[in-house]
Amino acid sequence: MSWRGSYIGFMMAAALVSGCQIQVFGQNEYWHQRVSLFELLPIGEEDIVFLGNSITDGGEFAELFDDNRIKNRGISSDVVGGVAKRLGQVVSGHPKKIFLLVGINDVSHNLSAGEIAADYERFVERIRRESPSTRLYIQSVMPINNDFGRYRNLKGKEKVIPELNTLLTGIADRYDAVYIDLWPILAEPETGKLRREFTNDGLHLMGKGYRAWTQAIEKYVKD
Repeated sequence: MSWRGSYIGFMMAAALVSGCQIQVFGQNEYWHQRVSLFELLPIGEEDIVFLGNSITDGGEFAELFDDNRIKNRGISSDVVGGVAKRLGQVVSGHPKKIFLLVGINDVSHNLSAGEIAADYERFVERIRRESPSTRLYIQSVMPINNDFGRYRNLKGKEKVIPELNTLLTGIADRYDAVYIDLWPILAEPETGKLRREFTNDGLHLMGKGYRAWTQAIEKYVKD
């Protein structure tokens, strides 16, 4: 979740994605810039795709894993519906693996865990239908730390994230995906908040946070 281009504001709209009604919030110029670039960079069958919002967008995964097969398809401020809207760019190439991380922006837009999970399941079903050979990894929505006071739309939403993650585990089970719980390495065990040493705004990761994240999933990337 990023506020690049936030002066535009986020307007709620509806989009039909593969025949399903999925909630999409107005994409800003940055979203369209990235989508237009991704159109020119096709995904191949040996690629490993990291798909999500700004937390993914900010990661230099090919360098962190020393693997040029890794393609970053994160876009700042994206939501579940936005990822679904551009999913064809990824599944049309039938990549080897997809690592999903999305949902925190939907939480900030006052959607319930159930509403988010319903939209999430629709695009997971589409991945399975259009690219059945792809190995799919559903990563838990990461913890946040509202002590920084940075993102007022996430204030009081701390309980929604674990509720959503519980629903994501069920989606992973139903669609033969691997669920990866990132909380043990990113959250303070006493409070459940994102560790202060991993962030400078309570939401996005600093270098140490990316290092901890990538170390936690390395076995799945390299398997």
